Amino acid sequence: EVVQLSLPEELRVTVTTITVGLSTVLTCSIRGALRPPIVWKRNGVVLNFLDLEDINDFGEDDSLYITKVTTIHMGNYTCHAYGYEELYQTHILQVNVPPVIRVYPETQAQEPGVSASLRCHAEGIPNPRITWLKNGVDIMPKLSKQLSLLANGSELHISSVRYEDTGAYTCIAKNEVGVDEDISSLFIEDSARKTLANILWREEGLSVGNMFYVFSDDGITVLQPNECEIRRHIRPEERIFTSYEEICPRVEGEDTQSCLWASAVNVRDKYIYVTQPKQNRVMIIDIQTQKAIQSLDVDPLPTKLHYDKSHDQVWVLSWGDMRKSSPTLQVIPEASTGEDPRVIHTPFEGVDDFFIPPTNLIINHVRFGFIFNHSKRAVHKIDLETVTHIKTIHLRAYGCVPQAMAYTHLGGYYLVQCRRTRPAAASPQLVIDSVTDAVIGPNGRVSGTPHVSPDGRYLVSADQGSGRITVQALTVRGEIKLIYDLKTNIHVSDLTFQPSFTEGNQYYIYATSHLQTDVLFVELSTGRMNVLKNLKDPITSKDWPWSSYNRIMKDSGLFGQYLITPAKDSLFVINGRQNTLRCEVSGIRRGNTVVWVGEV
Repeated sequence: EVVQLSLPEELRVTVTTITVGLSTVLTCSIRGALRPPIVWKRNGVVLNFLDLEDINDFGEDDSLYITKVTTIHMGNYTCHAYGYEELYQTHILQVNVPPVIRVYPETQAQEPGVSASLRCHAEGIPNPRITWLKNGVDIMPKLSKQLSLLANGSELHISSVRYEDTGAYTCIAKNEVGVDEDISSLFIEDSARKTLANILWREEGLSVGNMFYVFSDDGITVLQPNECEIRRHIRPEERIFTSYEEICPRVEGEDTQSCLWASAVNVRDKYIYVTQPKQNRVMIIDIQTQKAIQSLDVDPLPTKLHYDKSHDQVWVLSWGDMRKSSPTLQVIPEASTGEDPRVIHTPFEGVDDFFIPPTNLIINHVRFGFIFNHSKRAVHKIDLETVTHIKTIHLRAYGCVPQAMAYTHLGGYYLVQCRRTRPAAASPQLVIDSVTDAVIGPNGRVSGTPHVSPDGRYLVSADQGSGRITVQALTVRGEIKLIYDLKTNIHVSDLTFQPSFTEGNQYYIYATSHLQTDVLFVELSTGRMNVLKNLKDPITSKDWPWSSYNRIMKDSGLFGQYLITPAKDSLFVINGRQNTLRCEVSGIRRGNTVVWVGEV
C-alpha cells in the first residue's frame, strides 16, 4: 500500500502567540493513510523528548505540548512524517510578556525653580505604552513647556518646579497582555524648611549610593560622577576591620606600598567582593560604612569573580599560577549576608573560564552556567544551585575552541566566540539553543566577541582583529536578524550598553580600544557613530594580564547617565546623556577594576 500524505496550503506556516507562563499545544496537520510517526524539530534540531523537561509529545495526535512557556521557547518548530521530510509544517511561536517596570527615584526633594526628572523603565513584549498620573489624575492634558514627556514617556521632566508640583506620580505601563505600575514621589520645599524627607533623601540617599568604586594601585577611590568628586579614598595602608591586616600589604623590595586588583562584583548594593591575586584572597567591602571588613583566603591567583544573584553566591576563578597551569573554580555561598563567609571548592577541573548569564527585569532566575577550557573543543553545562556538571556540548564538528560566551533569553540562544585558527583570521561564532542544548550552527558570518543588551534584544559583536562591529536584533519570532555592520578602526577592548535618553527601549553603545585613545559611541537604532577623542593611552596588556579587557567601560545601571573608563594614570568620566566627556580624574594608576553602586 502507498503512503499518501497531505497538508492544506493555508496550514503550511502557522503563527501561535502565547503569554509567558501559560501552556500551549502545537498540532501537526499532516494527514494521510498509513502516516508514519511524526517527528518534531526546533530550529532544525530533532526534539528528543527524553531530554526535555518542559516540552512533551504525549497524546495520540502527535502534538507538541509546551508546559509553562517562557521567552526561550519562542522560535520555529517544524513537523514532518518520519521518512517524508520534504512535506513539513512550520509553527512559529511568539511569546508575549506582561510589562515589568522600575521607577527612579522613589522619592526626591527639590527646591522651587530647579528642574526635576522622574524616570520609568518598562520592559515587556510587545513594547509597553507608558502613561503618567499625578495624584491619580492623568497628566496628559497638563503637558506644556514646563512639564514634558521624553523618550516615549519613560521620563517625565519638569523644567522649573513649583510648590504645587509636589505629589505622587504614578507610572503605568500597559501592553496587550498586562499592566504594571509604580510611584515616584516629588516634594518641593525651600531649603529653610528642610523636612525629614528632604534631609533623609539628601544625606542618606546621596552619601553612599550612586558612586563608582575604583580599585587602583593607590587603593580604592569612591567617586561621585555627577560632581566628579572623590568622596573617599581608602589607602593601601588602611586596615581590614576584622583581621587588622593592611589592605595592601607592603611587598619586600618595593619602594612604595601599592595594591594589585583583578576583578570585583557588587553584591546587592551591600558589599563589594574584590580579588587580590598576589595575596590569594578576596576582600569584602561594606558599602554602608565604606570600609574593608574582611578577607577570605582562596586558591592562588584569583582573577575573575561573578555574582550569581539567583543563588546569592560569588563564583571565584583562580589560575593557580601565571601560566594558568592549575586553575580552580570556587563558590562563596550566602554572599549578601556578609556573615562568616566560607569558600566551597567545586569539583570541576581544567576550568579556564566560566559564563553565567545575567538576570534582567524579565528573567530573574538563572539555573545554568557554563565552564570551558581554552584548548578543548567543548563547553560544559553546570547546575548553579547544586554546583554539578550536567552535560558536555561538543563543538568538534565546527572545530571551535571557546573563547567567550553571551546569552539572550529571547529564543534562548547562547553565543560562543571561537578562537581564531590563525592570527589574522576572524574568530567565528556558534549559536547553541538552550532548549535542546544543541549547536544550531554558525551565527551567519559574524565574528568577534558577543555582547547582549540588558533586555536581550540586541546582539553586538566586536571583532578585535578587523575592527568590524556587527549589530543584530532578536525579533518577536526569536530570529537573530542582521541590522548592520560597522567598519571601525577601533580594535575593541570592552563595550557596554547605555539606555537611550531620547527613545524608549533603545540603547547606545560605548566601546573602548585596546590600543587607541578614542572611545566609540554608536546609537543602536540608527547606526550613527561618533568618537570621543584623546582619552589618553589605555593600560598596556602587559600591565593587565588578568583579562583581554585592558580598558574597561563601566556604565551606571538602568537609570545612570555616567560611564567611566580608565587610562594608564587617570580616569575619564563620560556623560552618556550628552555624549560628552564630563571630566578627567588624575593620579589614579591602573584603575581597571570598577564597580557601580546604585541606590543603597
